[in-house]
Amino acid sequence: MAGPRTGNQFTIGFGLGAAPDYEGSDDYRLQPGGVVQGRVSGIEFQMRGLNLYTDLVADRPGSKVRFILGPVIQVRPERSDTVDDPRVAQLGRRKTAFEAGANLGVSIRGVLIPPASLTLDVTWLRDLAGAHNSYTLTPSVALSSPLSQRSFVRLAVAADHVGKGFARTYFDIAPGNVLAPYSTNGRGWKSASASLLYTRDLGGDPRQGLGLFAIASYKRMLGRFADSPVVRDAGSANQTFAVTGLLYAF
Repeated sequence: MAGPRTGNQFTIGFGLGAAPDYEGSDDYRLQPGGVVQGRVSGIEFQMRGLNLYTDLVADRPGSKVRFILGPVIQVRPERSDTVDDPRVAQLGRRKTAFEAGANLGVSIRGVLIPPASLTLDVTWLRDLAGAHNSYTLTPSVALSSPLSQRSFVRLAVAADHVGKGFARTYFDIAPGNVLAPYSTNGRGWKSASASLLYTRDLGGDPRQGLGLFAIASYKRMLGRFADSPVVRDAGSANQTFAVTGLLYAF
């Protein structure tokens, strides 16, 4: 659901989807998912998974170019619960990471077709909870556009660069485990992904009322991260996620 960037707006949606047991797993489990986004007093926000993004830059009405800058917080419960694969389970649980950082970008309206917007941004996050004591850096490109008065689509591609602590915590394996010892040898590009968001209004106003949403994504683990036994032997370098449900805008 998309419309003119004026006034306060809020959209919230809940649904059910399927996601990997852990990043790199080939076991999938059902889990809830949703959409949360809006604007209050000129401050925009949106949830992307367990990330909360904000944009504190006020834009002029009708501007074709807008700048994006704001804080980001994220909860990363990666392998903090039980996992199905007994080999990965033997490696032990990880602490839940609480990450904070910033998002910086620019969005250009009128790309390809008049109502479409192209957004380029980069997000930097740092673990504050001592889970991996490291960072993630995620550049992304997204194309967003209404398809009709009642439907909206957003296609995005992104990549994740992670620090040494992240690589060591989630992908390295110490000797003495069922899986062979392994080291990623430090930071690097962990994965590349593509995602699609589709919304469909069920009423007469695309900025108000009940609607449907669907999210689908594909992620490919890269290089030394794809070669880690938690991926190569116990999981898969190909990762998919999908969720669908109802949303309400007001």
